[in-house]
Amino acid sequence: MKRLNIDLEERSYDILIGRNILSKIGELISKRFKPSKTTIITHPSIRNLFGDKIESGLTNIINSSEVIEVPEGESSKSLQQAELIYDRMLEMKCDRKSFLIALGGGVIGDLTGFIAATYQRGIPFIQIPTTLLSQVDSSVGGKTAVNLPRGKNMIGAFYQPKLVVIDLDTLQTLPEKEFRAGLAEVVKYGVIADAELFTFLENKAEDILSLKSACLEYIIETSCAIKARVVEKDEHENRHRMILNFGHTFGHSIETLTNYTEYLHGEALSIGMVQAASLSVETGLCNKDVLIRITNLLKKFGLPIHPPDLKTEDIIRSMYHDKKTTHNKLRLILVKAIGSVEIVDNVSEIPIKAVLNKKQ
Repeated sequence: MKRLNIDLEERSYDILIGRNILSKIGELISKRFKPSKTTIITHPSIRNLFGDKIESGLTNIINSSEVIEVPEGESSKSLQQAELIYDRMLEMKCDRKSFLIALGGGVIGDLTGFIAATYQRGIPFIQIPTTLLSQVDSSVGGKTAVNLPRGKNMIGAFYQPKLVVIDLDTLQTLPEKEFRAGLAEVVKYGVIADAELFTFLENKAEDILSLKSACLEYIIETSCAIKARVVEKDEHENRHRMILNFGHTFGHSIETLTNYTEYLHGEALSIGMVQAASLSVETGLCNKDVLIRITNLLKKFGLPIHPPDLKTEDIIRSMYHDKKTTHNKLRLILVKAIGSVEIVDNVSEIPIKAVLNKKQ
Protein backbone atom coordinates (compact mmCIF):
# COMPACT_ATOMS: atom_id res chain seq x y z
CA MET A 1 0.00 0.00 0.00
CA LYS A 2 1.41 3.38 -1.04
CA ARG A 3 0.96 6.53 0.98
CA LEU A 4 0.91 10.13 -0.24
CA ASN A 5 0.55 13.01 2.18
CA ILE A 6 -1.12 16.34 1.50
CA ASP A 7 0.63 18.85 3.73
CA LEU A 8 -1.90 21.45 4.85
CA GLU A 9 -0.68 21.93 8.41
CA GLU A 10 -3.51 20.98 10.80
CA ARG A 11 -5.67 19.92 7.82
CA SER A 12 -3.05 17.49 6.45
CA TYR A 13 -4.12 13.97 5.52
CA ASP A 14 -2.95 10.79 3.82
CA ILE A 15 -3.95 9.27 0.52
CA LEU A 16 -3.61 5.48 0.68
CA ILE A 17 -3.36 3.61 -2.64
CA GLY A 18 -3.36 -0.16 -2.93
CA ARG A 19 -5.29 -3.34 -3.59
CA ASN A 20 -7.66 -5.34 -1.39
CA ILE A 21 -7.88 -2.68 1.31
CA LEU A 22 -11.64 -2.10 1.54
CA SER A 23 -12.03 -4.81 4.17
CA LYS A 24 -9.37 -3.07 6.27
CA ILE A 25 -11.24 0.24 6.48
CA GLY A 26 -12.30 -0.28 10.08
CA GLU A 27 -8.73 -0.98 11.12
CA LEU A 28 -7.37 1.99 9.15
CA ILE A 29 -9.89 4.33 10.77
CA SER A 30 -9.51 3.03 14.33
CA LYS A 31 -5.74 3.40 14.21
CA ARG A 32 -6.07 7.10 13.39
CA PHE A 33 -9.40 8.28 14.81
CA LYS A 34 -12.00 7.67 17.52
CA PRO A 35 -15.39 8.32 15.90
CA SER A 36 -18.57 8.11 17.96
CA LYS A 37 -20.37 6.73 14.91
CA THR A 38 -19.65 6.15 11.22
CA THR A 39 -22.22 6.75 8.50
CA ILE A 40 -21.58 5.57 4.96
CA ILE A 41 -23.18 7.60 2.17
CA THR A 42 -23.37 5.67 -1.08
CA HIS A 43 -25.48 4.54 -4.03
CA PRO A 44 -27.42 1.25 -3.80
CA SER A 45 -25.38 -0.29 -6.64
CA ILE A 46 -22.08 0.64 -4.95
CA ARG A 47 -23.30 -0.80 -1.66
CA ASN A 48 -24.17 -4.05 -3.43
CA LEU A 49 -20.62 -4.26 -4.79
CA PHE A 50 -18.52 -3.17 -1.82
CA GLY A 51 -20.82 -2.62 1.15
CA ASP A 52 -20.34 -6.02 2.81
CA LYS A 53 -16.56 -5.67 2.97
CA ILE A 54 -16.63 -2.20 4.45
CA GLU A 55 -19.60 -2.64 6.78
CA SER A 56 -18.23 -5.85 8.28
CA GLY A 57 -14.84 -4.24 8.77
CA LEU A 58 -16.44 -1.28 10.51
CA THR A 59 -18.80 -3.19 12.79
CA ASN A 60 -15.91 -5.22 14.19
CA ILE A 61 -14.14 -2.09 15.39
CA ILE A 62 -16.48 0.94 15.45
CA ASN A 63 -19.28 1.05 18.03
CA SER A 64 -22.01 2.21 15.66
CA SER A 65 -22.22 2.27 11.86
CA GLU A 66 -25.07 3.25 9.55
CA VAL A 67 -25.65 3.52 5.79
CA ILE A 68 -27.55 6.19 3.85
CA GLU A 69 -28.32 5.40 0.23
CA VAL A 70 -28.89 8.14 -2.35
CA PRO A 71 -30.10 7.81 -5.96
CA GLU A 72 -27.62 7.51 -8.81
CA GLY A 73 -26.74 10.46 -11.01
CA GLU A 74 -25.70 14.10 -10.95
CA SER A 75 -29.21 15.13 -9.87
CA SER A 76 -28.39 13.84 -6.38
CA LYS A 77 -25.88 16.68 -5.97
CA SER A 78 -28.62 19.03 -4.82
CA LEU A 79 -29.73 21.04 -1.81
CA GLN A 80 -32.89 18.93 -1.72
CA GLN A 81 -30.89 15.70 -1.38
CA ALA A 82 -28.63 17.33 1.21
CA GLU A 83 -31.67 18.25 3.32
CA LEU A 84 -32.91 14.66 3.24
CA ILE A 85 -29.53 13.48 4.51
CA TYR A 86 -29.40 16.11 7.27
CA ASP A 87 -32.79 14.91 8.50
CA ARG A 88 -31.68 11.27 8.44
CA MET A 89 -28.50 12.11 10.37
CA LEU A 90 -30.52 13.88 13.04
CA GLU A 91 -32.73 10.82 13.36
CA MET A 92 -29.60 8.69 13.78
CA LYS A 93 -28.29 11.13 16.43
CA CYS A 94 -25.08 11.91 14.57
CA ASP A 95 -22.96 14.33 16.59
CA ARG A 96 -19.77 16.32 16.03
CA LYS A 97 -17.63 13.24 16.67
CA SER A 98 -19.47 11.23 14.02
CA PHE A 99 -17.60 10.43 10.80
CA LEU A 100 -19.13 10.35 7.34
CA ILE A 101 -17.70 7.96 4.75
CA ALA A 102 -18.13 8.79 1.07
CA LEU A 103 -18.26 5.49 -0.80
CA GLY A 104 -18.63 6.02 -4.53
CA GLY A 105 -17.69 8.37 -7.33
CA GLY A 106 -17.58 12.14 -7.71
CA VAL A 107 -21.26 12.75 -6.98
CA ILE A 108 -21.08 10.86 -3.68
CA GLY A 109 -17.77 12.47 -2.73
CA ASP A 110 -18.90 16.02 -3.47
CA LEU A 111 -22.27 15.55 -1.75
CA THR A 112 -20.84 13.83 1.33
CA GLY A 113 -18.11 16.44 1.66
CA PHE A 114 -20.69 19.20 1.47
CA ILE A 115 -22.80 17.51 4.15
CA ALA A 116 -19.73 17.05 6.36
CA ALA A 117 -18.69 20.68 5.93
CA THR A 118 -22.09 22.01 6.95
CA TYR A 119 -23.68 19.55 9.41
CA GLN A 120 -23.33 21.05 12.90
CA ARG A 121 -20.78 23.46 11.38
CA GLY A 122 -18.49 20.67 10.30
CA ILE A 123 -17.84 17.01 11.10
CA PRO A 124 -15.03 14.70 9.85
CA PHE A 125 -15.33 12.66 6.68
CA ILE A 126 -13.35 10.06 4.77
CA GLN A 127 -13.23 9.55 1.01
CA ILE A 128 -13.35 6.04 -0.47
CA PRO A 129 -13.52 6.77 -4.22
CA THR A 130 -14.61 3.87 -6.41
CA THR A 131 -14.31 5.44 -9.90
CA LEU A 132 -11.16 6.45 -11.72
CA LEU A 133 -12.34 10.04 -11.98
CA SER A 134 -12.94 10.35 -8.27
CA GLN A 135 -9.69 8.55 -7.42
CA VAL A 136 -7.50 10.90 -9.42
CA ASP A 137 -9.42 14.11 -8.93
CA SER A 138 -12.58 14.82 -6.96
CA SER A 139 -11.69 12.88 -3.79
CA VAL A 140 -8.48 14.86 -3.31
CA GLY A 141 -8.19 18.53 -2.45
CA GLY A 142 -11.23 19.35 -0.35
CA LYS A 143 -13.63 20.82 -2.90
CA THR A 144 -17.19 19.98 -1.89
CA ALA A 145 -20.38 21.20 -3.56
CA VAL A 146 -23.91 20.71 -4.82
CA ASN A 147 -25.36 21.98 -8.07
CA LEU A 148 -27.96 24.61 -8.94
CA PRO A 149 -30.05 24.44 -12.11
CA ARG A 150 -28.09 27.38 -13.56
CA GLY A 151 -24.63 26.12 -12.72
CA LYS A 152 -22.54 23.22 -11.50
CA ASN A 153 -20.91 23.22 -8.04
CA MET A 154 -22.31 26.65 -7.21
CA ILE A 155 -22.98 25.95 -3.52
CA GLY A 156 -20.07 24.47 -1.63
CA ALA A 157 -17.07 24.80 0.62
CA PHE A 158 -13.38 23.98 0.81
CA TYR A 159 -13.35 21.20 3.40
CA GLN A 160 -10.60 18.60 3.56
CA PRO A 161 -11.23 14.92 4.29
CA LYS A 162 -9.42 13.19 7.13
CA LEU A 163 -8.29 10.33 4.89
CA VAL A 164 -8.57 9.16 1.27
CA VAL A 165 -8.49 5.41 0.60
CA ILE A 166 -8.07 4.28 -3.01
CA ASP A 167 -8.55 0.56 -3.66
CA LEU A 168 -7.53 -0.18 -7.25
CA ASP A 169 -9.66 -3.33 -7.24
CA THR A 170 -12.80 -1.20 -7.45
CA LEU A 171 -11.89 -0.34 -11.03
CA GLN A 172 -12.41 -3.96 -12.08
CA THR A 173 -16.18 -3.52 -11.71
CA LEU A 174 -16.34 -0.01 -13.17
CA PRO A 175 -18.28 0.26 -16.45
CA GLU A 176 -15.95 0.90 -19.38
CA LYS A 177 -17.71 4.16 -20.23
CA GLU A 178 -17.00 5.52 -16.72
CA PHE A 179 -13.41 4.32 -16.77
CA ARG A 180 -12.79 6.14 -20.05
CA ALA A 181 -14.44 9.25 -18.64
CA GLY A 182 -12.01 9.16 -15.71
CA LEU A 183 -9.09 9.09 -18.11
CA ALA A 184 -10.03 12.61 -19.23
CA GLU A 185 -8.91 13.93 -15.85
CA VAL A 186 -5.64 11.99 -16.13
CA VAL A 187 -5.04 13.53 -19.57
CA LYS A 188 -5.71 16.93 -17.98
CA TYR A 189 -2.92 16.39 -15.45
CA GLY A 190 -0.50 15.61 -18.25
CA VAL A 191 -1.51 18.76 -20.13
CA ILE A 192 -1.25 21.11 -17.16
CA ALA A 193 1.80 19.80 -15.35
CA ASP A 194 3.53 16.65 -16.61
CA ALA A 195 4.65 16.11 -20.20
CA GLU A 196 6.15 12.75 -19.17
CA LEU A 197 2.76 11.54 -17.94
CA PHE A 198 1.14 12.71 -21.19
CA THR A 199 3.70 10.75 -23.25
CA PHE A 200 3.14 7.69 -21.06
CA LEU A 201 -0.59 7.92 -21.79
CA GLU A 202 0.11 8.15 -25.52
CA ASN A 203 2.42 5.13 -25.46
CA LYS A 204 0.45 2.94 -23.05
CA ALA A 205 -3.14 3.69 -24.02
CA GLU A 206 -3.92 0.08 -24.88
CA ASP A 207 -2.45 -1.29 -21.64
CA ILE A 208 -4.32 1.33 -19.62
CA LEU A 209 -7.63 0.44 -21.27
CA SER A 210 -6.84 -3.22 -20.48
CA LEU A 211 -6.53 -2.25 -16.78
CA LYS A 212 -2.90 -3.36 -16.51
CA SER A 213 -2.05 -3.05 -12.84
CA ALA A 214 1.29 -1.29 -13.15
CA CYS A 215 -0.18 1.30 -15.52
CA LEU A 216 -3.13 2.01 -13.23
CA GLU A 217 -0.88 2.44 -10.20
CA TYR A 218 1.37 4.84 -12.10
CA ILE A 219 -1.34 7.09 -13.53
CA ILE A 220 -3.33 7.24 -10.28
CA GLU A 221 -0.35 7.89 -8.03
CA THR A 222 1.08 10.48 -10.45
CA SER A 223 -2.25 12.28 -10.82
CA CYS A 224 -2.79 12.40 -7.05
CA ALA A 225 0.76 13.67 -6.53
CA ILE A 226 0.24 16.48 -9.05
CA LYS A 227 -3.00 17.52 -7.42
CA ALA A 228 -1.44 17.34 -3.96
CA ARG A 229 1.34 19.75 -4.99
CA VAL A 230 -1.16 22.20 -6.47
CA VAL A 231 -3.47 22.07 -3.44
CA GLU A 232 -0.58 22.53 -1.01
CA LYS A 233 0.42 25.67 -2.88
CA ASP A 234 -3.10 27.14 -3.13
CA GLU A 235 -5.69 25.33 -1.02
CA HIS A 236 -8.52 27.80 -1.54
CA GLU A 237 -8.05 28.47 -5.26
CA ASN A 238 -6.91 32.06 -4.94
CA ARG A 239 -5.16 31.64 -8.28
CA HIS A 240 -2.64 28.84 -8.94
CA ARG A 241 -5.14 26.05 -8.20
CA MET A 242 -7.26 27.29 -11.08
CA ILE A 243 -4.94 25.39 -13.46
CA LEU A 244 -6.79 22.23 -12.36
CA ASN A 245 -9.82 23.62 -14.20
CA PHE A 246 -8.28 23.33 -17.67
CA GLY A 247 -11.17 22.44 -19.99
CA HIS A 248 -13.75 22.76 -17.23
CA THR A 249 -15.21 26.15 -18.17
CA PHE A 250 -16.33 24.78 -21.54
CA GLY A 251 -17.11 21.36 -20.04
CA HIS A 252 -19.31 22.67 -17.24
CA SER A 253 -21.29 24.75 -19.75
CA ILE A 254 -21.94 21.62 -21.80
CA GLU A 255 -23.08 19.73 -18.70
CA THR A 256 -25.33 22.55 -17.56
CA LEU A 257 -26.93 23.18 -20.96
CA THR A 258 -27.63 19.46 -21.45
CA ASN A 259 -29.14 19.20 -17.94
CA TYR A 260 -26.40 16.82 -16.72
CA THR A 261 -28.05 13.97 -18.62
CA GLU A 262 -26.17 13.56 -21.92
CA TYR A 263 -22.54 13.42 -20.78
CA LEU A 264 -20.54 12.05 -17.91
CA HIS A 265 -18.33 14.73 -16.37
CA GLY A 266 -15.20 13.30 -17.98
CA GLU A 267 -16.86 13.21 -21.38
CA ALA A 268 -17.85 16.88 -21.14
CA LEU A 269 -14.33 17.66 -19.91
CA SER A 270 -12.86 15.88 -22.93
CA ILE A 271 -14.81 18.15 -25.29
CA GLY A 272 -13.96 21.14 -23.09
CA MET A 273 -10.22 20.43 -23.28
CA VAL A 274 -10.35 20.28 -27.07
CA GLN A 275 -12.18 23.62 -27.10
CA ALA A 276 -9.72 25.17 -24.61
CA ALA A 277 -6.79 23.93 -26.71
CA SER A 278 -8.47 25.30 -29.85
CA LEU A 279 -8.85 28.66 -28.10
CA SER A 280 -5.17 28.51 -27.15
CA VAL A 281 -4.30 28.11 -30.83
CA GLU A 282 -6.79 30.81 -31.83
CA THR A 283 -5.17 33.29 -29.43
CA GLY A 284 -1.62 32.36 -30.48
CA LEU A 285 -0.63 30.88 -27.13
CA CYS A 286 0.35 27.50 -28.58
CA ASN A 287 0.88 25.85 -31.95
CA LYS A 288 -1.56 23.50 -33.61
CA ASP A 289 0.57 20.42 -32.83
CA VAL A 290 -0.45 20.75 -29.17
CA LEU A 291 -4.13 20.68 -30.12
CA ILE A 292 -3.56 17.68 -32.38
CA ARG A 293 -1.79 15.67 -29.65
CA ILE A 294 -4.51 16.39 -27.10
CA THR A 295 -7.27 15.53 -29.57
CA ASN A 296 -5.59 12.33 -30.73
CA LEU A 297 -5.00 11.08 -27.18
CA LEU A 298 -8.61 11.68 -26.20
CA LYS A 299 -9.72 9.82 -29.33
CA LYS A 300 -7.40 6.93 -28.39
CA PHE A 301 -9.25 6.64 -25.11
CA GLY A 302 -12.60 6.63 -26.91
CA LEU A 303 -13.66 9.99 -25.51
CA PRO A 304 -15.86 12.51 -27.34
CA ILE A 305 -14.12 15.47 -28.92
CA HIS A 306 -17.01 17.08 -30.83
CA PRO A 307 -19.39 19.43 -28.99
CA PRO A 308 -23.16 18.96 -28.96
CA ASP A 309 -25.39 21.17 -31.07
CA LEU A 310 -25.71 24.11 -28.70
CA LYS A 311 -26.09 27.79 -29.47
CA THR A 312 -22.88 29.78 -29.14
CA GLU A 313 -24.70 32.54 -27.25
CA ASP A 314 -26.03 30.03 -24.70
CA ILE A 315 -22.57 28.56 -24.10
CA ILE A 316 -20.98 31.95 -23.56
CA ARG A 317 -23.81 33.03 -21.27
CA SER A 318 -23.28 29.87 -19.23
CA MET A 319 -19.52 30.47 -19.09
CA TYR A 320 -20.12 33.73 -17.24
CA HIS A 321 -21.49 31.64 -14.35
CA ASP A 322 -18.09 29.95 -14.01
CA LYS A 323 -16.55 30.46 -10.57
CA LYS A 324 -13.31 31.80 -12.08
CA THR A 325 -15.20 34.68 -13.69
CA THR A 326 -14.83 37.93 -11.75
CA HIS A 327 -16.18 41.43 -12.46
CA ASN A 328 -18.04 39.89 -15.41
CA LYS A 329 -14.75 39.08 -17.16
CA LEU A 330 -14.00 35.59 -18.43
CA ARG A 331 -10.89 33.91 -17.04
CA LEU A 332 -9.78 30.69 -18.71
CA ILE A 333 -6.95 28.18 -18.42
CA LEU A 334 -5.15 27.93 -21.75
CA VAL A 335 -2.31 25.63 -22.82
CA LYS A 336 1.14 26.84 -23.90
CA ALA A 337 2.74 23.42 -24.40
CA ILE A 338 2.10 19.90 -23.16
CA GLY A 339 2.86 20.15 -19.46
CA SER A 340 2.42 23.92 -19.23
CA VAL A 341 -0.69 26.10 -18.99
CA GLU A 342 -1.45 29.74 -18.27
CA ILE A 343 -4.27 31.46 -16.43
CA VAL A 344 -5.53 34.10 -18.85
CA ASP A 345 -7.62 36.98 -17.47
CA ASN A 346 -10.30 38.91 -19.32
CA VAL A 347 -10.52 36.66 -22.37
CA SER A 348 -12.35 38.32 -25.24
CA GLU A 349 -15.56 36.76 -26.53
CA ILE A 350 -14.33 37.16 -30.12
CA PRO A 351 -11.87 34.21 -30.19
CA ILE A 352 -14.25 32.14 -28.04
CA LYS A 353 -17.01 32.64 -30.59
CA ALA A 354 -14.56 31.78 -33.38
CA VAL A 355 -13.80 28.44 -31.68
CA LEU A 356 -17.45 27.65 -30.90
CA ASN A 357 -18.59 28.51 -34.41
CA LYS A 358 -16.03 26.27 -36.12
CA LYS A 359 -17.36 23.18 -37.84
CA GLN A 360 -16.04 20.23 -35.87
